[in-house]
Amino acid sequence: MMYLVLTAMLALQVSSAIIEKFLLLNNSLQLSSGAADRINQETVLKIKAAVEKSGNRAADVAVIKEAEEVRKLSSSMSNELNALKDEIIKDAGAGYNEEGAIKNPQEETKVAELMIGVRKNGKAYALKQKLNAFTNELNKVSPNKFQALALDGREDPLAKGNKDQRNKDFAELNFESTPVAAALAVLSQKQTDIRRMEGEVLNYLATKVGAADIKFDRVLAMVSADAKTVVAGTKFKGQMFIAASASGITPRMSLNGSPVKVENGVGLIEFTAQGGGYNAEGLAKRELRGQITIPTPSGKDTTYTMSQEYFVVKPSYQIETGTLPPLYFGCANKLSIQSPALGALWAPNFSTDGGEIINSGQKGKFTIVPNKASLNITVSNAGNVLGSEPFKVNRVPKPSLEVRVNGAAFDERRGAPAAGTRSIQIVAVPDESFKNFSPEDAKFRVSQVEVSLARGTRRINGVTLSGGGGSISSLAQQAQPGDRYVIQILKVERQNFKGAVSEVEMGNQTRTVALY
Repeated sequence: MMYLVLTAMLALQVSSAIIEKFLLLNNSLQLSSGAADRINQETVLKIKAAVEKSGNRAADVAVIKEAEEVRKLSSSMSNELNALKDEIIKDAGAGYNEEGAIKNPQEETKVAELMIGVRKNGKAYALKQKLNAFTNELNKVSPNKFQALALDGREDPLAKGNKDQRNKDFAELNFESTPVAAALAVLSQKQTDIRRMEGEVLNYLATKVGAADIKFDRVLAMVSADAKTVVAGTKFKGQMFIAASASGITPRMSLNGSPVKVENGVGLIEFTAQGGGYNAEGLAKRELRGQITIPTPSGKDTTYTMSQEYFVVKPSYQIETGTLPPLYFGCANKLSIQSPALGALWAPNFSTDGGEIINSGQKGKFTIVPNKASLNITVSNAGNVLGSEPFKVNRVPKPSLEVRVNGAAFDERRGAPAAGTRSIQIVAVPDESFKNFSPEDAKFRVSQVEVSLARGTRRINGVTLSGGGGSISSLAQQAQPGDRYVIQILKVERQNFKGAVSEVEMGNQTRTVALY
């Protein structure tokens, strides 16, 4: 189809060189069509010879009639296209000059008037009906159905993706703004398609009477192994044999009732093994049932059947993590689940009924953020569920609280100097194992404390400090040996791996600093 080139002509002046190339293309297509016509006639003669050799059986004679009818339909359709080309040359191209060339091969307007018409009543509309009727007749005989020869823009595989072409009908798509030379090439292309389709149908009819001999001319050396994967130290078992196929025929193959793709006489089998029904060893017995059908010189199909037993192994996986479950509530728990048995076929997907799954981008590695006290993680591979694993979820362990005086750790056995104690800080220290497991979730801080100066049973004064503590100079001025600072922790917070801050319930927490 040349409409893409023709579209460009809407905006460009068509040069004589381009017109000349269209004329050369038309001549080439006509030669191809003529050659195909002669080959098709030879096929009919072979069919007749095969029928005569087989004793002119009634069923074979009927095939001859079918072949002759196909030839008649094809020739009639091709002759109509020849007549239409002659009309385009005469009415739009102004006929031939003294040298035998078309006088006006670049004419476009008259082509459109003849083929499209002022009110879409041109000859291309009747042509479309005849071309598609021809296709329908051949489809009644051919086992492989042909696509219609005349398509509108929305049906044409190339035109439907072009916004400027998809809304055109067959006539507009092929003959709008089209010079005589290009219009002839379009019709010659249709003649080539007609002969190609005719040839395919005649070859099929030839197989029905044995005109197409079956010659096993393609020989392959093959090995069929009991298993492609062998454990070191065990025996490799299989069969070695010669396989032959005929390049002249394409067998029909099916496996468990479904068609199999055939390339060079060999069926290509690929399917997803279905699990379930495993025995105690994790094996599920399955069976393949195949059929291969080939035509024979007698015209009858011969079908060969086969069956093959195989086993599906239940996939296994291993949970790999630095600290095994239980997990921590609301935290980034990093897990790795791998399957050495599946190797390169390991393409897992994970889901849970109690939290959020965050994929890492690495095969088998992910982060789970639990929101329940217990949950299940479901493991799937290539769309098949392999299993579900239960996990317990622990609450985040509370931090310990340490007192620091003047920036140093406070020694309760010694106490602190009354005159020299100028600052007090409370630091939240995370549980060591939790910190190692999830450092991004182990970010605690004391956000507010109240420090009171006490003497005996009396409270002398007090200050409220943010950030877990700070300067207590105002209290230090009143402090005496024997006094004490009573620190009440008002608020402790934790920042998780997402940066969200939440308050940690610590209960009533106080610390005392004795002064000397």
